[in-house]
Amino acid sequence: PTSAQVSVVPHSGRFCYTLDNDLLTTEQRQFYEDNGYLLIKKLVSDEDIERFRKEFVRICKREVNPPGAMIMKDESLRSQFGQSEKVVNKVQDFQEDEELFRYCTLPEVLKYVECFTGPNIMAMHTMLINKLPDSDKQTFLHPMHQDLHYFPFRPASRIVCAWTAMERADQENGCLVVQPGTHKTTLKPHGYPKWEGKTNKLFHGLLEEDNKTPKVHLVMEKGDTVFFHPLLFHGSGINKTSGFRKSISCHFASSECYYIDVKNTSQEHLEKELEEMVRKKYNTTSVELKDIWNFRARLVQGERINL
Repeated sequence: PTSAQVSVVPHSGRFCYTLDNDLLTTEQRQFYEDNGYLLIKKLVSDEDIERFRKEFVRICKREVNPPGAMIMKDESLRSQFGQSEKVVNKVQDFQEDEELFRYCTLPEVLKYVECFTGPNIMAMHTMLINKLPDSDKQTFLHPMHQDLHYFPFRPASRIVCAWTAMERADQENGCLVVQPGTHKTTLKPHGYPKWEGKTNKLFHGLLEEDNKTPKVHLVMEKGDTVFFHPLLFHGSGINKTSGFRKSISCHFASSECYYIDVKNTSQEHLEKELEEMVRKKYNTTSVELKDIWNFRARLVQGERINL
């Protein structure tokens, strides 16, 4: 991790990215402050993970169809495998699927989330990722990016992602890669990487990668959960195995966060792309970014204030 970087968040005492709590040790708080992430081993039970896996398979087979969920597929595999998990790369926005949404309400997850957001907690963005094996035609590598690029709400320090490995994640099957300390920077411009014909919809990446800060591969076992800041540079490698690498995640935010207007910012082109996708999917003429996020957002603890 780099030092001597100037923090863009005003310091209130010693810690500025975590709130006072009885759960995290001083060492854990300091690690998150310095690095922008914190890994907690064996947080989610095997039993819960098995339930999430079964529900994901049901969604792939279209046995259940959660309202508002975006099912991302590798269309080139459909003729070979039909409706199955061998085709689905991601289920996004599962907030209306009660079984998967249980993840966002797990007390063992929320008690850590509260250390970053405070007591009023919204689930803002949900994903179950099924990283497919990479092929010549398609890569499921996600370029280095900052999640705040996707979010029209602030402040960043009251947003946190919880990301749980549903099976072992390592360099072979494309585990998470982070650049410690980069959460102390500002939001950088993002766009599609210049790869020939292999980009995934909305898989934006940093236009200028930081090659000076070392990359850390987060090798995780089933049930391990990492919490990370939305400005942290992170991505995931390619899946070199013949299996799938599943994970489930949610971005949580304090309900005291507020929406911002992204017009004339580096996020404006993403806003247009997202609004166009939603207009096509729901055959509607007018939709605003704030409406999309209001639909996604669900209160999980405390009181709904702004979001």
